[in-house]
Amino acid sequence: MSKEVFDVAIIGAGPGGISAAARASQQSMSHVLLESSDKHANTIQQYQKGKHVMAEPNQLPLRSDIEFEAGDRESILKNWEHSINNTDINILYQAEVISIEGNKNNFRIALKSGDFISAKNIILALGVQGNARKLNVPGEDCSFVQNTLESADAYQQETIVIVGAGDSAIENAISLSHHNRVILINRRNDFSRAKEANMNRILKAIDTEQIECFYESAIIEVNQNTAEQKFPGQIVLKTPDNVISLECHRVITRLGTVPPRKFVESAGIRYVSEQPDALPEISLHYESNVPGIYLIGALAGYPLIKQAMNQGYEAIEHILGNPIKPSDHSILQEKLEILACGEDVDNALTQITQNLQLFRDINPLNLRELIMLSDIIAPEPGDEIFVQGCYSSNFYNILCGEVRVHTDSDDVFTLKQGLFFGESSLISGRPRQATVISGENCILLVTPPRAMKKLIRMEKSVNDRINKTSIIRSLTRLMPHTPEDVIRNVAKQTKIHHFAANEIVFREGDPSGHLYLIRRGSITLSKKTGASEVIVAYCAVGSFIGLIGLSKNSNRMVAAQATVTTEALSIDYANFNELLLNNPRLRAKVQQETQYQLAQYPSMQAEPKRGETLSFLMDHGIGEATNILIIDESLCIGCDNCETACAVTHHGISRLDRKAGPSFGSLHIPTSCRHCEHPHCMKDCPPDAIHRLESGEVFIDNDTCIGCGNCVENCPYDAIKMDEIKQNVSLFSRLLGKRPQVTYKTAVKCDMCKDLKSGPSCVNACPTGAAIRIHADQVVPLVNKRVTSLS
Repeated sequence: MSKEVFDVAIIGAGPGGISAAARASQQSMSHVLLESSDKHANTIQQYQKGKHVMAEPNQLPLRSDIEFEAGDRESILKNWEHSINNTDINILYQAEVISIEGNKNNFRIALKSGDFISAKNIILALGVQGNARKLNVPGEDCSFVQNTLESADAYQQETIVIVGAGDSAIENAISLSHHNRVILINRRNDFSRAKEANMNRILKAIDTEQIECFYESAIIEVNQNTAEQKFPGQIVLKTPDNVISLECHRVITRLGTVPPRKFVESAGIRYVSEQPDALPEISLHYESNVPGIYLIGALAGYPLIKQAMNQGYEAIEHILGNPIKPSDHSILQEKLEILACGEDVDNALTQITQNLQLFRDINPLNLRELIMLSDIIAPEPGDEIFVQGCYSSNFYNILCGEVRVHTDSDDVFTLKQGLFFGESSLISGRPRQATVISGENCILLVTPPRAMKKLIRMEKSVNDRINKTSIIRSLTRLMPHTPEDVIRNVAKQTKIHHFAANEIVFREGDPSGHLYLIRRGSITLSKKTGASEVIVAYCAVGSFIGLIGLSKNSNRMVAAQATVTTEALSIDYANFNELLLNNPRLRAKVQQETQYQLAQYPSMQAEPKRGETLSFLMDHGIGEATNILIIDESLCIGCDNCETACAVTHHGISRLDRKAGPSFGSLHIPTSCRHCEHPHCMKDCPPDAIHRLESGEVFIDNDTCIGCGNCVENCPYDAIKMDEIKQNVSLFSRLLGKRPQVTYKTAVKCDMCKDLKSGPSCVNACPTGAAIRIHADQVVPLVNKRVTSLS
């Protein structure tokens, strides 16, 4: 190895590393780019063929000597390979780094090969993928065992075992199941580590027997079969009941990876905490606590390709001593202009962290990203920020002035500078519970839900403060005239519980030392009747669970089960009983809720068909629906006017399939959008093309949709499809030689005919009244009415 001391050694040839190396080359810096594998961008190389790669955030300009724009995996990798080959980048493949020693201007990098590299500065662009976790069982190195899936289409009519319960395992299993027998091995009894949309997809695939699943099971041995045998290999599987053998063509392990934290810390770099997902300490210029070592991209908490490429470029400029403002500077400067801080963006951001309690402890880079994705507004005094009952989930911080909050109990209270509001709808997905009016000198930071939820995931302090405030406000709404010190004392002892869809909250006969207040999702209550279990009540956000029979040392009179992903606050019996004694309004609310639940029990138990019908509806997503289409097949004449009207309203493309979907008794749920409380389709839409109107409709903006298909994959109800749209181009464009029509792919779904004053055309076109649209809250009256009418 050369004795040269490089100006900079860049470790990791992903997008950030390539961008840094290209900038170093352009600036005539002596450099070396070290890549442990034999190809660049190893993580993207492992994507499935044809995967669409995004260029987010859309607002952020690209600052790099390497080109990048959204496209398929193959074209992006090819463009980067071309750039590497045609740019004077000094890259070493199969150069795995095992240790870093020394200090700025005198770093010594040891390679697995035994060679050493000397460098004045180091940029770590490793990503967080690390090395794939192994099975750690005999035979795991057999030829038919692999840890990546390049193309699902490459395998046909095989028996494939997939090990894992995360997003990658689920996505691989579903894509392979179309042409293969897929067996999924889950060491746990659920899929709680996966995204909610993926969890719903895999549960549906297992329920319909599209995929076989072994829960609480693990492979204990892998064996290679002989060439004469039908299957290449065999696994020995330990299940909760026994040990079995399964023959298969291949095993794909998707057990996650071992992050490189141990390696990073061995270089002296500190992490902000001991949490598994904690980030290293870095400055605004991406320099760690070890002078001369820089961290960029996913390793620094920025997994998006464009961010990593910008950071690689900027880190090189900083090493050179060139004054360079971050790529988001001009965007932030324009947004922050309203605060009259001039061109000093850093000063404005410092003021924000000092003034806003929520952001006092967050990473400055996370704050910059949040501001970039947010808006800063200055409403006139008396303007409505939002009104009670509207659907919106934006989150608000008060930068200056104050707002007045009007509740449904006619109480009015004031929130001043430094506080936040809007957390209730962000958490619940339900309409606003109050009307908020701007006061004097009001300036608000308005953050869209997607950006806010990302910050909550990344910053524990933000999550903790929102939860603490949410608990206090929830209790205050329940008992508005209770002294503040009493509320805060109860809040300290109140806990937040998270339940997956179909998870048992408590069973009939369990001890009942506390009750639950639902803050997201919904829960069904059921009671044993003979040998069967009958649903006797449905409870949504704001409902108490566990009221009936609640007393010291008593047992539950009913069982409770989450219908969808649910969150609930638990309040200790003793605390709650004390509150009841001293709060007449709370006592009245509890009595009303108790009477309502008790009234449902006898009728549901007397007519088990009601509970069965309710259970059917819950099993098919009505628990999270804000507007779902139901067809009464006893009235439906099969005319298909609903589909025809939908197609006429939407340029010839129907957004519903009447014949598809499940049925129970006379009730049928056709394939159509449910307009979920927390829309699955919105969670991974790169261009933010999916929106919710204040009236509740979830719709796709086809002008900004890029046709990536993420929403199609994420919807657990098959309510979205990809369609080709033909668009006429302008006369001017034709003169430039463009075709008179262009065809592009876009996602389409029900938008509840948001542009029609008369409402959804499918309902209006039904000649018999068979088609209706309901909210989840209306499901019990619907069941009671339909079952009673058929009795």
